[in-house]
Amino acid sequence: MSSPTPWADDLEHLERILRQTEEVMRDLGQAQAMIEQVAGEGEGADGLIQVVADGRGRLKTIGFDPRVMRLDPDALSREALRAIQAAQESAGQSTQEIIERAQADAARLAEPLDEQFVRRRVEQVAREIE
Repeated sequence: MSSPTPWADDLEHLERILRQTEEVMRDLGQAQAMIEQVAGEGEGADGLIQVVADGRGRLKTIGFDPRVMRLDPDALSREALRAIQAAQESAGQSTQEIIERAQADAARLAEPLDEQFVRRRVEQVAREIE
């Protein structure tokens, strides 16, 4: 015997997909906010150079202890570059972890309805209406 509303199961399925989509979108928004808060830190010259990079790898701050000026220019540039790279790498790792969690959450989404499924359901409903 058919149910009084043959499309009730389909509506329930669509509502479930919508709820899951809303949850995933909310989680993606939170991931984006978390990436904005990432601060990767790096140092060079035994801590005399401090660098902070954001979640996109852009430099936020560079600090030099006055004692770092004792280094020759080549050593200073190498140490500054090392600190920058460490900060960007740290920020990149944190960002990648956030992205991987967001991707895992997005994988929860149900598969989209394909044309054949929809066609079969429409034909079934049409037969039940007759």
